[in-house]
Amino acid sequence: MGEHGHGDPKESGAVITAGDGESGRYAIDNPGLPPHRPRVADEDPKAEKRSERQVATLFLISIIGTVIFFIGYFAVELSEDLHALRLQNTLLGVGVGFAMLGIGLGVVHWAKTLMPDHELVEDRKPLRKEADRQEAEQIITDVLEESGIKRRPLIRNTLIGAAVLAPLPFILTFRDLDRSEDFGVERMRHSLWEEGVRLVRDPTGTPIRAADITIGSAMHVIPETLREVSGHADRLSEKAKSVVLVVRMNPDDIQQVTPGREDWTYDGIIACSKVCTHVGCPVALYERHTHHLLCPCHQSTFDAAQEFKVVFGPAGRPLPQLPITVDEEGYLIARSDFTEPVGPTYWERGSTDPEGDYNA
Repeated sequence: MGEHGHGDPKESGAVITAGDGESGRYAIDNPGLPPHRPRVADEDPKAEKRSERQVATLFLISIIGTVIFFIGYFAVELSEDLHALRLQNTLLGVGVGFAMLGIGLGVVHWAKTLMPDHELVEDRKPLRKEADRQEAEQIITDVLEESGIKRRPLIRNTLIGAAVLAPLPFILTFRDLDRSEDFGVERMRHSLWEEGVRLVRDPTGTPIRAADITIGSAMHVIPETLREVSGHADRLSEKAKSVVLVVRMNPDDIQQVTPGREDWTYDGIIACSKVCTHVGCPVALYERHTHHLLCPCHQSTFDAAQEFKVVFGPAGRPLPQLPITVDEEGYLIARSDFTEPVGPTYWERGSTDPEGDYNA
C-alpha cells in the first residue's frame, strides 16, 4: 500500500506506511485472482467444434469479401454509365468491408471462445541473455500452443487464406491512383524546357529581361510554352515539373563551376528547379547574404553559389540546374532541358552522361 499522512500532532513522522503499527487495521488484503469460470467450449466438445466452425466461417467471409472486390474491380467495366459506376463502387466497398470485418471478428471470436482465458501472474526475473532467449522461445511456443493453431487446421488454413488475400485490394487501389499511360518515373525525366524557350513570370507570362534583375533578387518563373499545353490537369502537371527559381548574385560569388557548365549562367544569373529533391516541396526562401535556398518543409538547405549543393537537411542531391542564356533581345532563355530528373530522388532515376542524355 502507499503512504498516507496521519496528521497526529503527537507523532513526529509526517507519514506512516499502511500496515505498520496501529494503521494496520486500514490495510486491504490482496484479494487475489477471481476464480476461473470455464466457458461452454471448455467443457462441451460439441460447443468447441461449433466455435471452431464459426471462426472458420468468419475467415471464409473475409475471403469472399476479397473475391467480391475482385469482381467489382475486374468484371465491371468502368465507363460513363452511372449505373455501372454505382455497381462497381458498391462491390468495391462491400468487398473491402467484408474482407476486413471477417478477419477482425474471426480473430476476436477465436480468442474469446477457444484460446485459454486463464490469468497468470509472473514475477520479474533477473535478466540473463541465454535465459532470456530460452524464455522468449518458450513464450512463442506457449502462444502457438494456447492459440490452438497447430491442432485446428480448419482455422489455420482459412486464416492464412484470408490474410493473404485481404491486402490485395489495397495494392490495386494504390495502383489506381495513377492510370495514365506513361505511369512510372519516365515522366519525370523531361520537362517543357528546351533550347530557346523564354523564362516568363508566373502567372502573367511576361518575359524577363536580364538587365531588369537586380543583384540579390530571386523570382519564380515558368516556361513560355506552358500556355500552349491544353487541359487544366496536364498544364498543372507540366508546370509542377518545369517551375524554376531564378537568382542573381555577383558573378564573383559563384564558388563552383563543374566542367561543362561554364555557360549555364549569365552575368551572375543562375536558375534551378524549385522542386526540393527530398519530397518535392517548393523551395522558395532565399537568403541573399549566404546565397542559401531553404525548403520550408524539412529545412533542406541548398547553396546557389555552389551549384545548389545540399549544405543541410535530408535532401539527397542538389537542385537540378537549368542552363540559361539571353536571346538577341536580352530576354532570358533556356539552353536546354534539365540534364537530370527533377523532384525527389528515386532509385530508377539513373545518371547522366556528358551530353545530358539519361542512362537507365
